[in-house]
Amino acid sequence: MYAEPVRRRHPRVEAGFPVSLRAEGHTLVRIARNLSMTGLLVDGVEAAPGARFVAELRLPDEQRTLSITCEVLGTVRHDGTRALHFLDLDWDDMFALARFLAPRLG
Repeated sequence: MYAEPVRRRHPRVEAGFPVSLRAEGHTLVRIARNLSMTGLLVDGVEAAPGARFVAELRLPDEQRTLSITCEVLGTVRHDGTRALHFLDLDWDDMFALARFLAPRLG
């Protein structure tokens, strides 16, 4: 029997832009590999699942920097990336993400 591919509720698009992650007085700058309405995948985050950061990202064509609290999901993947889940999107952040994602979803 053939199984249909699973479609994500919130599809991801490639990103490739820097993200600043702030926590407890420290800031890391990493590269976002992909982005969705609910989170992002970033390179090289050494933190336990459940750890929280404030992610600051500047999307192309946006005038302001988004500042979103996020939580680390799972463990480091084989390619060195980590999934971060957004926790506190406000309306402005949500619309900015939608403006970035919509034209890239095909």
